[in-house]
Amino acid sequence: MAEEVKRIATRQSYGITLKELGEEYPNLVVLDADLAASTMTGVFQKEYPDRHFDCGIAEANMMCVAAGLSLTGMIPFVSSFAMFAAGRAYEQVRNSIGYPHLNVKIGATHAGITVGEDGASHQCNEDIALMRTIPGMVVMCPADDVEARAAVRAAFKHNGPVYLRFGRSAVPVINDHPGYRFEIGRGTVVREGTDVTIVATGICVDSALGAAELLAKDGINAEVINICTIKPLDEALIVKSAKKTGNVVTVEEHSIIGGLGSAVCECLCANLPTPVKRLGMQDIFGESGSAADLIKKYGLDAEGVYKSVSEYLS
Repeated sequence: MAEEVKRIATRQSYGITLKELGEEYPNLVVLDADLAASTMTGVFQKEYPDRHFDCGIAEANMMCVAAGLSLTGMIPFVSSFAMFAAGRAYEQVRNSIGYPHLNVKIGATHAGITVGEDGASHQCNEDIALMRTIPGMVVMCPADDVEARAAVRAAFKHNGPVYLRFGRSAVPVINDHPGYRFEIGRGTVVREGTDVTIVATGICVDSALGAAELLAKDGINAEVINICTIKPLDEALIVKSAKKTGNVVTVEEHSIIGGLGSAVCECLCANLPTPVKRLGMQDIFGESGSAADLIKKYGLDAEGVYKSVSEYLS
């Protein structure tokens, strides 16, 4: 009987890592907008109540509070759902954090369609696009628990604004191996291949790996690249792989406009013009439903990615 795959929500990884960092660094503070139980910053709050600030349902103000705290030498992690952190508070993130290039980290949970039953109003599929356009903003979307923990620690050590994207649902742990190493701006080839490059981010890395297994049964050797840091993008790795395979497919739980797919297209257009197929939300809003049903409906599960890649190559 096959060993059961460990599954952990990256928002949980976020909360646990904040608690660990809080023990090591007394200048780390956490802000939340009345959602500590959902964003998992409650884990930090329980241990360090004097360094956790609930700003209430006032996300725009919360960003300005974080900006002020950063100017006192504190390193704030400001937390809310992606729809509110990137959407509702965009102006404050841009003008009060991005423009003065302050050392503030934004932990955005419940991103993408896997928010599920909350529906389109809460399913932020535009946040990566919004954050990518802010000069100097680092944008990361970890694939699993291991990568999420590493990304939070890397964000803490990075001097400047960082946007971290986390999901609601538990996802398979795929990076739990001795050779794993994380670095901001560095992608990883998680499966070698020669026929097509599948570039994925976040929870879609697991789907891409599953699709590659199915493609292998058809004699198609797919290379899978895990891109956690969407900005700055590991352009050298993408160009190298595209040069080898000649075909590229991007997969993301985000709009195909402005996210990973756009970033990869911009990279290849400038460096190595290559055909690219973008998989993700196709210029539409999401809908209410279970996370699993929505991922399947929009073709972002392993079977859906497999079918799309097969059609693209044919």
